[in-house]
Amino acid sequence: MIALDDATRALVRFAAVAAQPDRERLDAAARAAVAAEVPVLWGDEMVLQSVLMVGYPRALAAAMAWRAATGCPAEGLEDGADLARVDEWRRRGEATCRVVYGANYEKLRANVTELHPALDAWMVTEGYGRTLSRPGLDLVRREFVVIAQVVMLGAERQLHSHLRGARNAGAAAAAIDDVLLIAGAEADPVHAALARSLWDRIR
Repeated sequence: MIALDDATRALVRFAAVAAQPDRERLDAAARAAVAAEVPVLWGDEMVLQSVLMVGYPRALAAAMAWRAATGCPAEGLEDGADLARVDEWRRRGEATCRVVYGANYEKLRANVTELHPALDAWMVTEGYGRTLSRPGLDLVRREFVVIAQVVMLGAERQLHSHLRGARNAGAAAAAIDDVLLIAGAEADPVHAALARSLWDRIR
């Protein structure tokens, strides 16, 4: 059963392919997203949040593919450079992180702080506040993008958190099934099987 609209499916596939180094596949995924009428702003936001999961090199490659496919300049809803907004980023990061982690929020914060206090601060302010709480893409689709990319990476712990996070944000189980099918088709078979097994246990 297909649970996602065509534009969201194309966005998820673009996100998954963006986690890989294959430029031809990336360009093709970007063109397919345009053909599926993915809004330019959605693609922009997917590219920006990719920094968190796959790093600047992959995000920059995805940005180049997206700009070439759309022929449009980036929309500057927030340029992320206004450091006077750090307190706002922290507040909205805490709120978004609470939604994603639900009852496990306090435990997450304590665990990450124990690893390093700076990692906790960056996760909340930079990750959840400055990036994942930006306008332009809803939290459910942001979680789908994260899921697609962590499937590609085979990052089991993060996948577990964000499969639950997508449900906490309001995603239907059938929609997550669809995301895993799309990402699994692009992923290493071992990573795809891991994702499917983990989701079967969670749901």
